Amino acid sequence: MKLYKMKLYNIVFSPTGGTQKVAVLLTKALAGEAAAIDLTDSKQDFSAIRLTQEDVALIAVPSYGGRVPAVAVERLTAMHGQGARAVLVCVYGNRAYEDTLVELEDAAQKAGFRVIAAVAAVAEHSIARQFAAGRPDAQDAAQLAAFGEKIQAKLSADDLSEPDLPGNRPYKKAGGAGMVPKATKACNRCGVCAAECPVQAIHKEDPTKVDEKACISCMRCVAVCPQGARRVNPLLLSAAGLMLKKVCSERKDCELFL
Repeated sequence: MKLYKMKLYNIVFSPTGGTQKVAVLLTKALAGEAAAIDLTDSKQDFSAIRLTQEDVALIAVPSYGGRVPAVAVERLTAMHGQGARAVLVCVYGNRAYEDTLVELEDAAQKAGFRVIAAVAAVAEHSIARQFAAGRPDAQDAAQLAAFGEKIQAKLSADDLSEPDLPGNRPYKKAGGAGMVPKATKACNRCGVCAAECPVQAIHKEDPTKVDEKACISCMRCVAVCPQGARRVNPLLLSAAGLMLKKVCSERKDCELFL
């Protein structure tokens, strides 16, 4: 079968890297290479991004409490899809993704994309990292490669039918304030966390100060700190682990919606 000639864009919100890993695996099966658009970049002017109807966008986000991170929705809907086909990717920490895909579908359509496929995949939980540790793994990679071939076949057939996605409208209520990482004594105020924070919740002059209302508990600061000097409250982390143990322990497979 002749492969569909396309320009592929990876539009990804991945504060700790798990969503990016899934996007890369799926991209390899689709086209091998893609232009990257980083939805975590607070300095980017997303309203200046315009695609064409000949393009294909892989739009990947993590599920936060069964919803798309609000800042990802805001930045995605500022873009101009202009009829580009979209493959939606929702990545979650082995608990549940609930209304994430339908919310992402609505945001993509609002931005002018045509949704032709969607994938739900599992990556290591960004907060309670003992859950889905090491994922996406080899089994996930094989599943995502097979999904990529099926999506490529749909593109080659110029099939623009919309997938039937699980989820509810109206969406579930967004969660309240989550766990806010704080600086430990090991912090040397290098400023990496402040520069990398997707919502600029960390004070640039004094990274030990955090705007707790702005923080989205994405754990980006924990992941990028060179000194390993940012942590969440260990008691809260332990409580979260106990709460998640029952619902996160059984392995969940990737899902494809065509």
